[in-house]
Amino acid sequence: MTHPSHLSGALVGLLTLTAVVACGRQEPSTSAAEPVVTAGSIVVPSGSPMLKQLRREVVVAADLPTDEVVAPGKIEANPNRVSKVVAPLAGRVASVLVKVGDAVRRDQPLFTIESPEADATMSADLQAEAALTQARAALVKAQADAERTRDLFEHNAVAKKESLNAENALAQAMAAVQQAEAARDQAERRLGVLGLTPHDFRQQVVVRSPLSGKVLELSIVPGEFRNDTTAAVVTVADLSTVWVSSQVPETYIRFIRPHEKIEISLIAYPSEIFEGHVSRIADTVDPQTRTVKVQAEMDNPHGRLRPEMFGSIHHIESMVRLPVVPPGAVIEAGGRSVVFVESSPGRFDERAVVAGKTAGGLTRIVSGVKPGETVVVDGAMLLHGLMKGAA
Repeated sequence: MTHPSHLSGALVGLLTLTAVVACGRQEPSTSAAEPVVTAGSIVVPSGSPMLKQLRREVVVAADLPTDEVVAPGKIEANPNRVSKVVAPLAGRVASVLVKVGDAVRRDQPLFTIESPEADATMSADLQAEAALTQARAALVKAQADAERTRDLFEHNAVAKKESLNAENALAQAMAAVQQAEAARDQAERRLGVLGLTPHDFRQQVVVRSPLSGKVLELSIVPGEFRNDTTAAVVTVADLSTVWVSSQVPETYIRFIRPHEKIEISLIAYPSEIFEGHVSRIADTVDPQTRTVKVQAEMDNPHGRLRPEMFGSIHHIESMVRLPVVPPGAVIEAGGRSVVFVESSPGRFDERAVVAGKTAGGLTRIVSGVKPGETVVVDGAMLLHGLMKGAA
């Protein structure tokens, strides 16, 4: 009869042997997960952890420029919408009604002036009106004299010379009325330009904004006397549209056409692209820099584009549709550019490509892959290292 202790020892030995055999049989499964390198391809088994390190993306096509002109530029106020306001006459600044940066409307008061010239203009208007009244009275008398003399001449009561003199006096009176009316109209227009009400002395001249926009510069203060009527004291600009000015090398100016669309990048907004249209191309070349000044107009409805902002303009000559991939998909190997195309699940084929320039985070592919194919965009260097090690 076998003792229980002997059976127990035999069972432990059998289990130990079984475990050893089982462990020995697991070694082939580990080697089966290793990548297999063949001529120009790598096959990564589905169970290999390497697959998690390989990020793949589908190749897409994009419209890209065949040639592009890039030149530095800066934002400027639209010169067609900038007004430099001057004092219309010499006098003391009574009040300043705006500040730098204020938004103003057309005809909104900017400042007021007290000036003796305003009273002189008022006096000139009154004198012109009085002169017109006198001229009209003289005309009435001349007309009456001419009619009486004409009647007497018809009845042979006066000589022909007196009749001619009366007709001549009538013509002179009519001319005097016309001159007086012209002088009166001129005086009234002067009052209208200055915004003065007739017959009201000691008025202040109110200077108004000629357009809607923002006050960019202000160089007057209340109480000062202004004698120069040619120097600008307030600058108002309508910034709803702005210009971007750039110096384009003369070798590229042939690509620029009036009214064509261009793209503008600004340092202030690095992630945005703005559009504009070429509004002016200079007629001469700068002899020092060999560049031509190009100005483009841009809409600025929200006022985000401010004068003196720096950036660059991008002119595109023509567009072509090409495949694009992330820059990490293309690697340099032995003097050529290659990508790894996933031709079937887990199979990666090394393929030579002709790569173009990289822009906007994408590399253009001139030839070698087509849209719709799947390429490795992260981990290509790992695959290349495996192929190089197996060679």
